[in-house]
Amino acid sequence: MAPMTPPPVAKISLRERKKLRTRQAIRRAAVRLFTEQGYDATPIDQIAEAAEVSPSTVFRYFPTKEDIVLMDEDDALMEVFFRARPAHEPPLTALREAIRATLAQIYDTEEAVEDIRRRMRLVATVPALRARLDEGLSASGASMTDALAERTGTAPDQLELRVFLGAVLGGLREALLYWVARDLSDDLGAIVDRTFDVLEHDLADSAPRVEEAAG
Repeated sequence: MAPMTPPPVAKISLRERKKLRTRQAIRRAAVRLFTEQGYDATPIDQIAEAAEVSPSTVFRYFPTKEDIVLMDEDDALMEVFFRARPAHEPPLTALREAIRATLAQIYDTEEAVEDIRRRMRLVATVPALRARLDEGLSASGASMTDALAERTGTAPDQLELRVFLGAVLGGLREALLYWVARDLSDDLGAIVDRTFDVLEHDLADSAPRVEEAAG
C-alpha cells in the first residue's frame, strides 16, 4: 500500500487538521508501545507521556483503550467528503468516492501507511481488539446515517437505508480482514475498490476468475 494522493474534493478546516494531528500523535505513540511491550502491559498514562499530552486528553480523543487502535479519523472526514459529492451521484458512488478521498487524506505518507499496518497486526493478535472491530464499524455507520438519509430523501431508520449501509460496512469489514489474511501486503485502496465493485456490479461481474487469480 503506497501513500495515496487526495482527489480534488472538500478541504477540512484548520481546527480539524489540528485535532487530526493530535489524534495521530496519540495513536502512533500508543501503537509503538503496544508493539514493543504488549497491549495489556501498556497503561494510558504511559501513552500520554509518550505523546506529550495529558491522560485526560487521551480520553477526550479516545474513550477506551481499544478505541486508540480501532477508532480512526475517517468518520468525520468521510462525512465531509460525502456531503461534498455532486448531488446527482448515486449514493454508492458518492460513498465510494468519499471513502477513497478519506483514505488518501489519512494515509498520505509512508509513516501513516505503516501505522495502519501496525494497528491491523494488533487487531489480528489481540482478542479484545478483534472483538471490537464490528463495534467500530457500526459507529462509522451511525455517523453516516443522517448524511445518507438527506441525500436519498429517506428516513434515517428506513429499512432500505439500513440494509444499504449494512452491506457497505460488512463489505469494508471483510476487506480489512482479507487485507490482514494477506499479511497486509496488498494495496488497501485497491482492496476497497474491489469491494465496491462487488457491491456495484454483483459477484459474477466483479470477482476475478480462478485462473486469473492463479496467474
